[in-house]
Amino acid sequence: MDPTPRQLVQIGYNQPIQGKAPFAGYAFYYHNEPGFVRPDWTLRAAVAPVYVDLELAFRGLIAPQTDFAVGLAGGGFADNYAEIRSGVWRQEESFSGHAGEVNSSVYHLFNPLPDGATPTSLMEMPLQGVFRVGFRESIFDRNARTAPGFELPGDLPTGFVRAGLRWGGREPVMRPDVAVELSVWYQGQARFAAGDYGFADDRSVQPSAHQFWGRALVANNFTNTGHYLEMSLTAGAVLNADRLSAFRLGGTLPLGAEFPLMLPGYYFEELSAQRFLLADALLIQPLIGRWDLLGYGGTALVDYAPGLEQPGQWHSGVGGGLGWTSSNAAWQVMLGYAYGVDAIREEGRGAHNVGFLVQWDLRRRGSDSPSDSVRIQSMVRRLNASSWRGFNRLFQK
Repeated sequence: MDPTPRQLVQIGYNQPIQGKAPFAGYAFYYHNEPGFVRPDWTLRAAVAPVYVDLELAFRGLIAPQTDFAVGLAGGGFADNYAEIRSGVWRQEESFSGHAGEVNSSVYHLFNPLPDGATPTSLMEMPLQGVFRVGFRESIFDRNARTAPGFELPGDLPTGFVRAGLRWGGREPVMRPDVAVELSVWYQGQARFAAGDYGFADDRSVQPSAHQFWGRALVANNFTNTGHYLEMSLTAGAVLNADRLSAFRLGGTLPLGAEFPLMLPGYYFEELSAQRFLLADALLIQPLIGRWDLLGYGGTALVDYAPGLEQPGQWHSGVGGGLGWTSSNAAWQVMLGYAYGVDAIREEGRGAHNVGFLVQWDLRRRGSDSPSDSVRIQSMVRRLNASSWRGFNRLFQK
């Protein structure tokens, strides 16, 4: 359960300069309210124009350090599928997907501090376990460009289970003050209506899929210089991979998924992988006034999902831009340009992309910067097992 009240509006958009790509953007309101109705209840909500993701958590319901939560999510276009092969968006093989989900979760804290104690160091960061079971129904529909001869997958009811261990964590904001995370995860899916689809049944939905992934992340806002640095290393593999269970890499939308797999300059979710290793980094340097200079990059080793192979397994991208923060840090805006070094396009290798990110913190007050010790204590309190998923969960695809 996330103990920190939050009211955020978050917007992101990517636009390729050449080539056609699926719409890549999000706009949603994120709300977290500890003490909802009762002191030991917490409500988390991510509300987009056509999708909502809600979770109601009950602190200490199972045991003093074990919380229980129930979730409900659903809406339009949550499970869209875009077929992208060798840098070409195959619109005739792409389709819309709508979804509804119910789930229940258990969050357990393995290393609680004594009552009344205040965290004072990174060594006291929480080690948390997450266990979730749920059911998701995906309903697929043709869009305006889907080929008449392309047979859609049948509606797909799926039962799933997720288990994970996370030491530390990252807050669901565009630029956390400080974060450290080591986590490992497993998610198993049982599809109750698997089968063939496509042109003459040339592709299939597997009856089950088993996804494994992990992330190491560190981020820090250096108050003495104003620099911000964030680095992450993410790896994943899926057994029985198909187009709907593969990991999707590409784009620069950091709040579009719980575990964003970003590659600057590429289309959003351009690459489909059954195994991958991805390294990302972001550096922000003060420029003048409230303006900052941004530099970011990523590189990935990709083993493609069956049917979506392309030449070369290494993919890299770089980018830069400008950032602006209001005097009380309630508004944060980032504008950027990115170049996909190894992305395949009609002209050869290389792709250009522009985009922006906006965050509005409705609860932000004042402009004073806390001390390093206060920031660390605050970070340790706020790192949590809420497993924020946003409205477009990557690993439910």
